[in-house]
Amino acid sequence: MGNGTELGRVRGLGSAKEGTHHWWSQRVTAASNLFLMLWFFIAIARLPAYDYETVRAWLSSPWAAVPLLLLIVSVFYHFRLGLQVLIEDYQKGTSRVVLLLALNFFTVGTAAIALFAILKVAFTVTGAAHG
Repeated sequence: MGNGTELGRVRGLGSAKEGTHHWWSQRVTAASNLFLMLWFFIAIARLPAYDYETVRAWLSSPWAAVPLLLLIVSVFYHFRLGLQVLIEDYQKGTSRVVLLLALNFFTVGTAAIALFAILKVAFTVTGAAHG
């Protein structure tokens, strides 16, 4: 016999063997968001000033740019996972597919913009030696 309840087997709703992946991914990104946000607030609080040159100099260090990139990836992935559940629970039919596609485009687009901005600031060379 198969797995699951008799009613589930009749309806074809047995275990898909994938139910924990989404749940586990959301918990892992939540933990990484917590850790990386804590790092971010401490790092920002320790800056001597908040003008562009100070922040640019801070972001040009790999010790700041890499964790910030990881924070962006983790936050946007967590955001996408959470809204996916919301859409799947409350939308049906075509609107569900359209909203899931819109969510994917929005998440990837905004994350790409944030990553580009961080990398642009991190790799911007300033000073008289290059001008």
